[in-house]
Amino acid sequence: MYTAQGTIEKSHLLKQHQPMVRRMALQMLAKLPASVELDDLIQAGMIGLLDASTRYQDNRGAQFETFASQRIRGAMLDELRANDWGSRGLRQSARKVEGAIQTLEHRLGRAPTEGEIAKELKMTLEAYQGLLQEIQGCQLLYVEDFSGDGEGDSPFLDRHAGEARGERGGDDDPLAQLLESGFRHQLVDAIGELPERDRLLLNLYYEEELNLREIGAILEVSQSRVCQLHSQAISRLRAKLKDLL
Repeated sequence: MYTAQGTIEKSHLLKQHQPMVRRMALQMLAKLPASVELDDLIQAGMIGLLDASTRYQDNRGAQFETFASQRIRGAMLDELRANDWGSRGLRQSARKVEGAIQTLEHRLGRAPTEGEIAKELKMTLEAYQGLLQEIQGCQLLYVEDFSGDGEGDSPFLDRHAGEARGERGGDDDPLAQLLESGFRHQLVDAIGELPERDRLLLNLYYEEELNLREIGAILEVSQSRVCQLHSQAISRLRAKLKDLL
């Protein structure tokens, strides 16, 4: 439906894409702690959808659904970050795991084993695996939220927005800048350097969208073990990306 000016009517867009908001919220909720409420994600997603309907210009060639999905997901992530659902202690623990992996990869010239990572952290293997279980989920935002070692460092997107604007002459959308940059290729390269099991797990989880039980059946391990392996795979990936970036 279009207005007299030839633009898409906002109310029609909102109503038509409400199911997409709920679907995206459910997909995200499956990878979050039980404390996160579905209604909160949907409400944030609807705000993102409203923002998309305001900003969208159909003469630029991009499909509205593609444009809106980025805004919806971004609004949901902002909601999660604002509520700080991952405690600072867990985030610090996740950073320590990443740091240990990065140090060992430089020292050994290969991907370290779980036992080697546990030893570097001065933990027993059992304690390390328990830590992996705890930090599962608090890493969701990290791929777009790289910061330096200091607590006050700004997020990756914010730090690079100014640089991208200088190169592209005024584009103020950090997400679009990131997608257009070499980061996508760096991410693909980093995934390609992961151990084979980690690559398989990430593919099953994010590409095939299998749940933990289904992945466990394929890998012949328990659901809790899949959770541990996922946390470790993400930590390995972040360590590699920190080197690349």
